[in-house]
Amino acid sequence: METKEMTGVSLKRRSLALEGNDSLTPAEEVKRQKISEHSLSTGQDGLESDSPPSSENVPQQPEAVSAREGKNNSDAQLEEEEEEEEDGLSGEGEEEEEEVESFADMMKHGLTELDVGITKFVSSHQGFSGILKERYSDFVVHEIGKDGQISHLDDLSIPVDEEDPSEDTLTVLTAEEKQRLKELQLFKNKETSVSIEVIEDTKEKRTVIHQAIKSLFPGLETKTEDREGKKYIVAYHAAGKKALANPRKHSWPKSRGSYCHFVLYKENKDTMDAINVLSKYLRVKPNIFSYMGTKDKRAITVQEIAVLKITAQRLAHLNKCLMNFKLGNFSYQKNPLKLGELQGNHFTVVLRNISGTDGQVQQAMNSLREIGFINYYGMQRFGTTAVPTYQVGRAILQNSWTEVMDLILKPRSGAEKGYLVKCREEWSKTRDPAAALKKLPVKRCVEGQLLRGLSKYGMKNIVSAFGIIPRNNRLMYIHSYQSYVWNNMVSKRIEEYGLKPVPGDLVLKGAAAIHIEEEDIPNYSIHDVVMPLPGFDVIYPKHKISESYREMLTADNLDIDNMRHKIRDYSLSGAYRKIIIRPQNVSWEVVAYDDPKIPLFNTDVDNLEGKPPPVSVSEGKYRALKMDFSLPPSTYATMAVREVLKMDTSIKNQTQLNTAWLR
Repeated sequence: METKEMTGVSLKRRSLALEGNDSLTPAEEVKRQKISEHSLSTGQDGLESDSPPSSENVPQQPEAVSAREGKNNSDAQLEEEEEEEEDGLSGEGEEEEEEVESFADMMKHGLTELDVGITKFVSSHQGFSGILKERYSDFVVHEIGKDGQISHLDDLSIPVDEEDPSEDTLTVLTAEEKQRLKELQLFKNKETSVSIEVIEDTKEKRTVIHQAIKSLFPGLETKTEDREGKKYIVAYHAAGKKALANPRKHSWPKSRGSYCHFVLYKENKDTMDAINVLSKYLRVKPNIFSYMGTKDKRAITVQEIAVLKITAQRLAHLNKCLMNFKLGNFSYQKNPLKLGELQGNHFTVVLRNISGTDGQVQQAMNSLREIGFINYYGMQRFGTTAVPTYQVGRAILQNSWTEVMDLILKPRSGAEKGYLVKCREEWSKTRDPAAALKKLPVKRCVEGQLLRGLSKYGMKNIVSAFGIIPRNNRLMYIHSYQSYVWNNMVSKRIEEYGLKPVPGDLVLKGAAAIHIEEEDIPNYSIHDVVMPLPGFDVIYPKHKISESYREMLTADNLDIDNMRHKIRDYSLSGAYRKIIIRPQNVSWEVVAYDDPKIPLFNTDVDNLEGKPPPVSVSEGKYRALKMDFSLPPSTYATMAVREVLKMDTSIKNQTQLNTAWLR
């Protein structure tokens, strides 16, 4: 096995197509594309729970509701919830109207793979071109659950449960009544109760209205009153503002598990956006949802979700209301889901308009199956603008808080939404956090959260101001720096020693890492070798690369022997990561087609609807490579595709290639 250095890529190759409306011509796509959406993968490849904080909506990571939740529902949180609604966190944000001169010009300040240490290939085949994600439906991710089974949406039926309210509860209230009840539930008006007249007064009708209010608006209690010969259902708060902490316990049967698990099929939405939409329609907080991993936006993804005390019946009703979502495979369970419980993800990827011969494709795919690919952290990890996330992470580790603030807020070249550009300009001009915050219609982006913190704590307490950003998003910055170091060190390791284990390498024995001795070499392969992410609780290889780690961190004014930070959250314990990943369940076929808009395989929803599989043509204008493979968690599918095509997957490079082709 030999390694190959990554060199410049010929501009003749068509590469990963720009994202946008499938019906547009490529030239129109470039012109109309919103700046913020140009990303090879605008979230995870369904791969990892932390991707770089974006300048989009960054809600707090949902997690299973715990006993602590009751303490969190303060007036301030209710105000924040109102602000979320104003900020447009429902996934229906404002459109950017501004004209962009040229996407290629905007992205010339972006990162390339070389900038983040991605420089090597492990296979010897000659690369070829192909277009990834020409349509988001060309990239499908199915989660592999903790039981090792691939999640599929294949059953829309609702579990039979005598305790469920009737279907009428979802339709008995008018839109105006629902709005009044919602405002009452969220304490958004001065009313202490809402009265609903029972027009067709029967006991059955009153029962349905009582059930509907309690089911749709957790926290509200109801009673029946007679007023001048007419019957009214009166809704009111029984437990004050604490009632919003959890759905009413008494309305949930004790015999049934507290969590409804379901499979979520979604198109062109990342996991957090999807949960925001579901919570909006269900009128609940996002943090009652839990899941095992986040999934990509520019894709079709299928994953398991759990939600606290929401019936399968209510969830299934959303199938009638929402586009690009489908919920099914419902079951009631005792426990929520936890991040990291998944075993991996299964990918179906179509590379359209490939230039490789059948022989080249065969060689590339055999290499992927037998050797694998370098387990680099993909470009999504490092952000898309002129200020990479690893630079912010490095400043945090250096305790350089003024630099952290400046890196996040200062004006920057490259692709950004117009309101962020105006916010940065205001900050640069006035250094007034309140004035800069007024320029942001979406206050819960990272910039907005930091500015809110600076307004609250002042410019002399940047640490506390930065602490307003949700913890997971703060930690993503330092994880990005760790990934940056790891990518660079792995490239050096492969350059120095190739694709074979050598004395001094590290392998895992259980959860601990040990050094390989000379006599142990026959017992291991390159697929066993791990490299550390820097931290205080890892060991380093016993060869030249150990010194390379030290040199890199020293150049960044960090002490490799003291990775503990005086702020505990930012102390890095480190971890180990395999340097080569060999995908499982690898299969592929080359498909001929004439129409670039037609799907080349069926999705779960297609199968549910009984659609016949696409019929391939024997001779077509174009050829596509359809790949199937499974990867463990924390692994980037784009890096597997990179190894097959032998191409730079950065947005900067892909944009240059696309715009060169458009000329």
